[in-house]
Amino acid sequence: MKQQTVAIYPGSFDPVTNGHLDLIERASKLFGHLVVAILLNPEKDGPFFPVPERVEMLKEVVGHLPNVEVDTFKGLLVDYARRKDARVIVRGIRAVSDYEYELQMALMNRQLAPDLETVFMLPAQAYSYLSSHLVREVASLGGSIKELVPPTVEARIRAKVG
Repeated sequence: MKQQTVAIYPGSFDPVTNGHLDLIERASKLFGHLVVAILLNPEKDGPFFPVPERVEMLKEVVGHLPNVEVDTFKGLLVDYARRKDARVIVRGIRAVSDYEYELQMALMNRQLAPDLETVFMLPAQAYSYLSSHLVREVASLGGSIKELVPPTVEARIRAKVG
């Protein structure tokens, strides 16, 4: 089944964190092909990194995973999944608050595309609190983000916040 299954891990990845990378590496072992898909969301105010730079960073940190593709999409995730012939959506759950939101999204996606499954994955315990928002906040206040993001991402963040 692994050889045949295409899965999509959608998100903003602004920036990609070690928590994201943990899920990507683990999901890449479960599915034949994993698409890490950045949502192009014109409604979202002021991204930290522009989408092309997020794509670049993701490609840098997942380059060692031969069955992982980095892509972008706009519109409904279920429509994108159909275009990619995906059968699974991968979502990370860190806390109960994540679960409540992700459950609503998974049920709506099931309503729109009953043949598309959502798989919830828990991050490694070390990353259970980690979010892109927290990384941006800690970095902007001068704190260490060394254990939170891959080294190439840390360098880009430091260059941005000074």
